[in-house]
Amino acid sequence: MILYYSATGNTKFAAKLLAKLLNDESIDLLERIRTEDYTPISSEKPFIICSPVYVCEPPRFLCKFLKQLKLKGNPNVYFVFTSGGYAGISSKIARRLVRRKGMNYMGRAELRMPRNYIANTLYDMLPPEESRQRILESGRQIPRIAHQIKMGRPLKGRHIFLFESAVTYPFTPVWTRLTHTSKPFYTTDACIGCGKCARLCPLNNIEMKDQKPQWKKPCAHCMACIANCPFEAIEYGNRTQGKERYLISKYVKKKFQ
Repeated sequence: MILYYSATGNTKFAAKLLAKLLNDESIDLLERIRTEDYTPISSEKPFIICSPVYVCEPPRFLCKFLKQLKLKGNPNVYFVFTSGGYAGISSKIARRLVRRKGMNYMGRAELRMPRNYIANTLYDMLPPEESRQRILESGRQIPRIAHQIKMGRPLKGRHIFLFESAVTYPFTPVWTRLTHTSKPFYTTDACIGCGKCARLCPLNNIEMKDQKPQWKKPCAHCMACIANCPFEAIEYGNRTQGKERYLISKYVKKKFQ
């Protein structure tokens, strides 16, 4: 059973391809997270959790949800992370989460995917050709990951050094509290009030008022709202103006069911 959360499609791409190669089912956790639906999930096959990486770790809202979600049947759990190039201490957090559930942590794989964090000033979005190459390379890695899982073998990732944990654990909460504010979000005149942004917010924190979205606290900076707006009517201060919104569907034309 493949469980995933995806804001702009990178993680969904990995989850759907794994499901196809393993002849398994995949479940998008978005609506369950939004509605706090903790109905137990059962699987005879190992659980594979596909997750993006936000600030060197899995999304905190996803970890919080998984801690309360009961997984029945097969006790083995694999993780597959998608990131812009650095997964940080994600595997440490995943291992601790799985072991606290009394299940077997079977390792993780890391896929280097295109960047989707448009609301930043630290780096530029990737040119289309580099994004395309990252998707192709990840597509080549996924069959090898699927084979390891099918054989019941653990996935082995890079070693996480002590200094990474020492820096990330105290740094991430402070960084997100200071920078992941929802206040700069606004809509332009192109907004038609379709409400898609509100439906895609994993924290359920976008409210439609007078057919316009209003962002509340907190914000995960997942970029689901701004990237998926069909009219590119959402901006984040002046950081996103003129920047291309990344969606994997612009590069992978096949529609995943």
